[in-house]
Amino acid sequence: MGINSEKDVEANLQIGPTDQGMVRIFVESQGVEVPMDFTAEEAIEIADEIRAAASAVQGMNKR
Repeated sequence: MGINSEKDVEANLQIGPTDQGMVRIFVESQGVEVPMDFTAEEAIEIADEIRAAASAVQGMNKR
């Protein structure tokens, strides 16, 4: 499965701080839970990548 492959799968996404001082991205789908913990710096990098991707999509949609 690649970034451009569409799938008809629903998932729940939660993002928040943990009591251990990490940022957790928690994905749950079809009974599978995937907790991913990141430092604040890593989480900021991820947020920057999401913003960059959103900006690229906005640019594509304006054509």
